[in-house]
Amino acid sequence: MSTKLKADSLSFFESIIMGVAGSAPGFSIAVAIAGLLATAGSVSPNALLIFAVPMLGIAVAYKGLTHRMPNAGAAYEWTKSVFGGFFGYFSGWALLVAAMVFMVTGSVPLGTATLQLVAPAYADNVFLTTSIGGIWFLGIGLVLITGIELTSKVQMVMSTIELGILLIISIAAFAHSGSHGAVSSFSWSWFGFNYPAGSFAASSLSVVFLYWGWDVTSNLAEETKGQDQNLAGRGGFLSIFATIASFIAFTVAALMMFSLKDASNFSDNLIYHVAIAAGLGKAGAYGAALVLILSSVATLETTMLQFSRTLFAMGRDRALPSYFGQVHEKTVTPVRTMYLLLMVGLGLIVISSFLPSVSVILNDSVAAIAVQVCYYYGLAGLVCAWVYRKSSGFTFAQYVVFPALSAIALIGLGFYAITTFNDIVKIVGIGGLAAGLLFYRSRGYRQTVVVAAE
Repeated sequence: MSTKLKADSLSFFESIIMGVAGSAPGFSIAVAIAGLLATAGSVSPNALLIFAVPMLGIAVAYKGLTHRMPNAGAAYEWTKSVFGGFFGYFSGWALLVAAMVFMVTGSVPLGTATLQLVAPAYADNVFLTTSIGGIWFLGIGLVLITGIELTSKVQMVMSTIELGILLIISIAAFAHSGSHGAVSSFSWSWFGFNYPAGSFAASSLSVVFLYWGWDVTSNLAEETKGQDQNLAGRGGFLSIFATIASFIAFTVAALMMFSLKDASNFSDNLIYHVAIAAGLGKAGAYGAALVLILSSVATLETTMLQFSRTLFAMGRDRALPSYFGQVHEKTVTPVRTMYLLLMVGLGLIVISSFLPSVSVILNDSVAAIAVQVCYYYGLAGLVCAWVYRKSSGFTFAQYVVFPALSAIALIGLGFYAITTFNDIVKIVGIGGLAAGLLFYRSRGYRQTVVVAAE
């Protein structure tokens, strides 16, 4: 078996679509915006804008590092190259843990949306939703095993339909609010800083989770065309702006169309409730369910890609068993990493079926994932600042100052947020990271030379 992925498989446009699919606007709006509204209240639009700033700083870091060191391991490889094997290993491990937890977070809404289409009365049944979600999870994994090119084509179709439906529903929502009167008139105070007491950290974690996922483009850098033009890094950076616009549009629409109390309770599918309130009827209801299904499939797909490419890179470097660092001769994909992902993911989905409600599953997993993301995003920002430290002028401000400040903000947020966690989140979020010590190897890493800043 080879240790090289299939080069030149993805175009620049496909890279952008992968980035959008990674952040999953449809999925995030449907299941996570309600949680943000419950936490941040009427200033949720402010949270989406304010916490987009450090996320953009990390996106700039990824763009700069992907240009210098394109690698399937992305944050793992970069951190290892600059700060050594220990920090590199745990950067990769944090992504693996976040991805595994997301297997549950992403699969459960798929089960909910499927039941909303075929048997709405059972949409709140935890056992049924997790079971159907597990079937979807298995099917998506089988598609990924066939190869990156088919995966990308499926992704293009799904994301195009998803974004089209989201645009139609958002336009209908604002048109309805203007012509039929809104529950609440638009207010610039929604972009202010009047956060409820004690809600700032929880709000920021929700937003980190919302934006997370665009970095899959860097994990696919070895398989993307135009490495000399850094198309993978540019694709991830540009994709964030599409998600920012969609998140803010639906959050403002929800504040205008519903009371804050009602909007905060729509964690089953906020898009569905917006579509119905906008007067789109059954067509809107089906469209909202379809968006959730398509977006959940898309983001599960990209998260699986991140997991498989990161584990492949760590296996290739012998940071984890070298068994995972090889690709299949025919599909040129790291299928061994996918087999592990399917086994562990299905196990976690089964465990989640014993939790009391779908909302508990989602809320706890969002916080657990976000703390992992703060860690490995933060390290990538610091790595970028170090790699470009000898630059000057605008390049210094862009690749040193902005990423470094963003990294400090995210790492600080992660440490602070730990003090606010409940027991389940502590076990999953902190315990998952600490479990990496059981598999850590201090030797066997290949050496990578960091390209010095110009």
